[in-house]
Amino acid sequence: MIKFKIVTPERIVIEEEVYQATLPVLGGEVTILPNHVPYIGALQAGEIILRKVAGGDEVSLATSGGFVEFHDNTLSILADTVERAEEIDLARAEEARLRAEALKKERLTMDDEEYARTAALVEKELTRVKVARRHRSRHGLSIGNPGDRPTLGQ
Repeated sequence: MIKFKIVTPERIVIEEEVYQATLPVLGGEVTILPNHVPYIGALQAGEIILRKVAGGDEVSLATSGGFVEFHDNTLSILADTVERAEEIDLARAEEARLRAEALKKERLTMDDEEYARTAALVEKELTRVKVARRHRSRHGLSIGNPGDRPTLGQ
């Protein structure tokens, strides 16, 4: 088993043992299993998928980026933001994505820093929408009904 901990500047999101973690890293994805070689990398916006047991149910999280370190069966993630898929209100995430994309289109004279911030915001909101939709379809939930939220203890 892997000792897994993911933290953001605001809170500890998860601290428990898992069997497997698939992470969105620069250049693709990496799946960490017990006894994986030591690893340090940059996390990019995307979906983190955890399994508590081999072949078991998945726990999905949306992240906007951060850093990951694995050593001696301890996986630590320092993330900018992380949300559990079942916590994401799909309608609000879609609205936020549309607002971010509109802002990007409105600001034609952005400097590089403003453009990078706006592009990161669009990527974050798009990731939230994708993760929420994937989670709902995996669990047979109606995509349009944010009230259908299962508990994490699966």
